[in-house]
Amino acid sequence: MNSRQMFLDQLRAGLRGLPRHVIDDIVSEYETHFGEGHAAGRSDSDIAAALGDPVRLARELRAETGLRRWEDERNLTNALGAVVGVFGLAAVDFLVVLPVLTTLAALDLAFFVTGITICLIGSLLLPLAVVHLAPDFGGDWLQGLLVSLGLASGGASLMALCVLFTVGMVNLLVRYGRAHYRLIAPSFPA
Repeated sequence: MNSRQMFLDQLRAGLRGLPRHVIDDIVSEYETHFGEGHAAGRSDSDIAAALGDPVRLARELRAETGLRRWEDERNLTNALGAVVGVFGLAAVDFLVVLPVLTTLAALDLAFFVTGITICLIGSLLLPLAVVHLAPDFGGDWLQGLLVSLGLASGGASLMALCVLFTVGMVNLLVRYGRAHYRLIAPSFPA
């Protein structure tokens, strides 16, 4: 098997899991690099060496594809794809990024669950505030109603802040991935 076919096979294997048309487009682009190199009088092994390690290249391209999907359409699936792609790129950075990200995700989840709990308590107290808790508030049913509404809206606000924090963290992770990708991206021959 020649250098060209071996490079393209390793690249295709590394891209496994991406949509078929994306893999075909990427492999076609690298076949073009080989064609241009041949036109310039270079051998397959020289071109493959200039393009770099196909396994690392596939990992970078997978990360780039995940980041593009997240930027095009922001949903949970694309967010997870971007996060997985960045972590695939930043394997060495796991020692720093993963503990920080895990801590932030755990805190975000804890605050989100707390928001749900506060919102549910406020919602459940709402009908009770008027009927049963009015004597506990000095007989003022309006005070009980306002406390219940305050709890429900406070919990909903906390949940909304957690969602915004999550989106912000994914955006920061995408930026980190882009910066990391630019730093380690190989130079392609002209």
